[in-house]
Amino acid sequence: MNTFFVYLHNILRWVILILLLVSIVKSFSGWQNKKAFTGSDRKVWLFTMISAHTTLLVGLYLLFFGRYGIISVGLPEGTHLMKDNFYRFFWVEHPFGQIVAVILITLGNGMAKKSVSDTVKFKKAFWFFLIALIIILATVPWPFRHIVGRPWLPGM
Repeated sequence: MNTFFVYLHNILRWVILILLLVSIVKSFSGWQNKKAFTGSDRKVWLFTMISAHTTLLVGLYLLFFGRYGIISVGLPEGTHLMKDNFYRFFWVEHPFGQIVAVILITLGNGMAKKSVSDTVKFKKAFWFFLIALIIILATVPWPFRHIVGRPWLPGM
């Protein structure tokens, strides 16, 4: 069961990255070209937020009940959380960074509901989405990261 959630979490990572890139491009284009905010913009931002929240829920399940979960395994005896690169990354850095990114994505999506000019919506959403993307890229366990690296796709 945990393997399924790890695979799902990994696949959803790509969904978020693609939707976030589309959201960034649409918001930047709308901001620079002074476009009108449309339903298609709202839908892309909403799907980005939904995928981020879904990934967060799966990630929280893995954080607490996964293979190295806080509740299911606990910290091995003699291990100090902040001195162990593996546990510090998966129990502190990755969850904290991803939660902050999801909050920023939610704020970016919330701009669609604000009664401000379309240019302001696009500009603020662009910055929220861009900062969220940077945080996600910094806190994902990419394959090239020492100790915490994970494959590009599940099962590889």
